[in-house]
Amino acid sequence: MNKSGISTVTYFVMLGFPGPWKTQIILFSVILLIYVLTLTGNMAIICAVRWDHRLHTPMYMLLANFSFLEIWYVTCTVPNMLVNFLSKTKTISFSGCFTQFYFFFSLGTTECFFLSVMAYDRYLAICRPLHYPTIMTGQRCGILIALCWFMGFVAHSVPIFFISQLPFCGPNIIDHFLCDVEPLMALSCGPAPIIECVFHSVSTLIIILTVLYILGSYMLVLRAVLQVPSSAGQRKAFSTCGSHLVVVSLFYGTIMVMYVSPTSGNSVTMHKIITLIYAVVTPVLNPFIYSLRNKDMKNALHHVLFGMRIFQSS
Repeated sequence: MNKSGISTVTYFVMLGFPGPWKTQIILFSVILLIYVLTLTGNMAIICAVRWDHRLHTPMYMLLANFSFLEIWYVTCTVPNMLVNFLSKTKTISFSGCFTQFYFFFSLGTTECFFLSVMAYDRYLAICRPLHYPTIMTGQRCGILIALCWFMGFVAHSVPIFFISQLPFCGPNIIDHFLCDVEPLMALSCGPAPIIECVFHSVSTLIIILTVLYILGSYMLVLRAVLQVPSSAGQRKAFSTCGSHLVVVSLFYGTIMVMYVSPTSGNSVTMHKIITLIYAVVTPVLNPFIYSLRNKDMKNALHHVLFGMRIFQSS
């Protein structure tokens, strides 16, 4: 209770996916399997890039950092979700909720910037192949990676800080499986239209600008690929870019439904499903998409995994 006699919220109750105990066990098992696959797949990509010197190129360094990002992206939400499936109280502290809120949006924003830089890398490699080694040097690639992380963690820091300073005097029930902006703003007992508007404006601006940049880059790539005389060259270019486009479509397709298009008419259950797709399902698909459509990555993973087995057996 604060000085004015109004009780303040010290924890939130996460409803998640309510249902009977048997349903909770099934959901726990499925999400745990997805989480383990996400960690295993993305760690395999990081190890392949680290141990195979043929993959020490800007494209694969970006991919390794992207996999590292995906590991933390799911880790900031899934462990707490798993605990809540088996918990009767399903609580999260006030500070824990806003910590999750900050990291979830910061890592998601970082992913937008990483996908843009990866599109830029493919544009340079295909549209300006002769200048690519001098433009995308190891040092410049490192600077771009650092900028992605920096801008991703700065972009939403101020709006989230001001949201955390709003009065929360009850109720404290969040009908979601993570601390998202809409359910938190709904629980605030003080109106804050400016803060909410700023938050949504920042999110929309980042999503729209990055997706337009990615689409513009790949339009130029497509034009360059269609001018390649040999069909083998076209197939190689499409194979290199195809996996990235699939990941972009999965990620942006869902976040644009949530944070750009009007969602007031969507049900709470639909919000949860959409969030589950881009926060949990998409990260587990990315390693399979990149490895299945990329011969170099498949060879590196085969060499790392089976090479280690041969070394251990000998």
